[in-house]
Amino acid sequence: MPAKDRYHQNVKNALIKDGWTITDDPFHLKWGKRDMYVDLGAEKLIAAEKEGQQIAVEIKTFRSVSDMTDLEHALGQYLAYRSVMSRTNPDRVLYLAVRDEVYADIFDEPIAKLLIEDYKVHIVVFQLEQEVIFRWIPWSSTGN
Repeated sequence: MPAKDRYHQNVKNALIKDGWTITDDPFHLKWGKRDMYVDLGAEKLIAAEKEGQQIAVEIKTFRSVSDMTDLEHALGQYLAYRSVMSRTNPDRVLYLAVRDEVYADIFDEPIAKLLIEDYKVHIVVFQLEQEVIFRWIPWSSTGN
């Protein structure tokens, strides 16, 4: 079992405040002999449609000396999880969770916009101190 991310509990609390029910902590994936763990699985009931939304959330801190290395690592992990989820949990959408400051500093850069667009990355931005979801950014609405 991998260690929990530094902001794990903050994101978990933010999702709960946003109306999500945490279903898996962590969300286990298995492909062949390999086990993988997305940080959180959650679901939300949409009363109007009587259908639930299911998500998995991978939390990234971006704390190394190189933002580019952090971005490469986060994207690689995101793509590996998404590939497995597309075959094992096709109804669940994977999001990459980052702090609002990280989003403003890194994801507003042209290289990050290019990668998000090319790899269709769903992002959820959270505010650490308030433990709230600041913004949901499905890849199709990034405007990049």
